[in-house]
Amino acid sequence: MSDAKHHEAEIIELTRQLVESIVDSDWKTYTKLCAEDLTAYEPEANGHLVKGMAFHQHYFDMQNASPYANATTTLSSPAVRMLGDDAAVIAYVRLTQRVGDDNRSVTTSTQETRVWQRLGGVWKHVHFHRT
Repeated sequence: MSDAKHHEAEIIELTRQLVESIVDSDWKTYTKLCAEDLTAYEPEANGHLVKGMAFHQHYFDMQNASPYANATTTLSSPAVRMLGDDAAVIAYVRLTQRVGDDNRSVTTSTQETRVWQRLGGVWKHVHFHRT
């Protein structure tokens, strides 16, 4: 496997781990994968750029009451673009399946772009945009 293909596979796997940590309300794994100065645009921030981890911790603190907990997620058609040896962008559609109040399965989708940067030899999630 070429270095580029290896890095692409690594970024996809790290992104899967990140999304699973959200579903599992696993703050320890999430903070291990994210830079402390993470930035984000996401619907919950109402159009504002969120900086740092405090905004995100709120949802992890909710545990099973979080809108992201206890769901099945699929990263559909992930596309990775390496931006040199130490930075990458991944874009994909995140499919989320959960059981609704009526006991029926509901699937929703969001478009996500995440930026990863190798800092001190370790890949860290540094920015994302979710719509």
